[in-house]
Amino acid sequence: MTAQAGCDLDCATSVGAQLNQRCACEVVDVFSLHESIRSAFPEFTADPSVHAHLFSPYALFVDRAALDAMGRVAATVFDVAANPRYRQHVLQWAPDIATHEPGSAGGVLGLDFHLTVDGPRLIEVNTNPGGLLLNAMLVDAVQACAPDAWTTWTTGANASNMAIIAWLEDARQQSGRMPSRLAIVDSAPREQFLYPEFELYAGAFREHGVDCVIRAPEELKFGPDGLADAHGRIDMVYNRLTDFALEEASHTDLRQAYLAGEVALTPHPRAHALFADKRNLAVLGDPVLLGGFGVDAGSTALLAQVIPPTVEVVPGNRDALWAARNGYFFKPAAGFGSRGSYRGDKLTRRTWESMASATYIAQTFAPPSMRIVHGGQFLKADVRCFASEAGVLLFAARLYHGQTTNMRTPGGGFAAVLTTPLIDE
Repeated sequence: MTAQAGCDLDCATSVGAQLNQRCACEVVDVFSLHESIRSAFPEFTADPSVHAHLFSPYALFVDRAALDAMGRVAATVFDVAANPRYRQHVLQWAPDIATHEPGSAGGVLGLDFHLTVDGPRLIEVNTNPGGLLLNAMLVDAVQACAPDAWTTWTTGANASNMAIIAWLEDARQQSGRMPSRLAIVDSAPREQFLYPEFELYAGAFREHGVDCVIRAPEELKFGPDGLADAHGRIDMVYNRLTDFALEEASHTDLRQAYLAGEVALTPHPRAHALFADKRNLAVLGDPVLLGGFGVDAGSTALLAQVIPPTVEVVPGNRDALWAARNGYFFKPAAGFGSRGSYRGDKLTRRTWESMASATYIAQTFAPPSMRIVHGGQFLKADVRCFASEAGVLLFAARLYHGQTTNMRTPGGGFAAVLTTPLIDE
């Protein structure tokens, strides 16, 4: 860890917001972390510069009360998604494949929050959240200069173990048994930016006694004996595809095996429809609508507080939203990874008109918090809560410049979240 000379901060008495504005200490040796990944996967020979800003050396300080609030939100989202009337409502705009009930919630969610002076604000929910095991490595590399005052929420080893249990349990709920051989599936997996995480997952699944391979979807074939690759049957797929409804031609065999109940697919299309379609935020944030579904008042109040007011962009409100665009963030309903997302004050009329051909939501803008690091550099920050039905697995931050999160900012990338120690009752 690199502590900055002349540091006059009293970390034990400072709150997270103060440290985020003034702490310039580097708590992770990013070079050593990269070397650890490269040594673990010597066959992975991609250009190291591609991942130069995958990890940040800086931490984001978040008071435990805020993390606890995020955990309550995650649990509430899982609870509401199990409500039959909520399901009926949001499945109105879901693809047909989402009506297939595989028998599980869908594994692990990534809930993205902005930290505001009024508390965390939930801006997005993701069903195939990347970065969980990479951030597990990151937190175990933290060397904080005030560990008695600020510490990681959990250990990386525990987060990794709980993540694998969550994915395997989701598969067990679907098939009635634990898988014996699984495939991590994505398009051109070795070309994916987060491919190193696929290798981390493969190793972790094997440590849990499950044979694991990494495959492109076209390497999987569905036949009389089920779904298989060239070396044998696959009974579980850890799904990293962003074709959430499995509509592409190369995903036909996987789609058929899933609908036939011949493979446990996690996360699955129904999970995306229930959790991650961004139109759902307008439903989750509406206490009157949720109350009508029978959701308890405490849950409706919590979600109304943390979800910025959100509406679907439709012909009837386009003119009004354009006029008030500076107060909104616009996102495609089925988008991912910030693709096609725009801050209203950055929108051009030409882009706005092009958006009319897609389904968008308008979310009241909740600005990200700022992290000031060495040299006075300003970075935006958000927090991702990784959670399963069993509870929170890990918190991670992303530091960045620009309209949306990215892994191209010097000093930015995935960042460790440090919080106040848990006090024994």
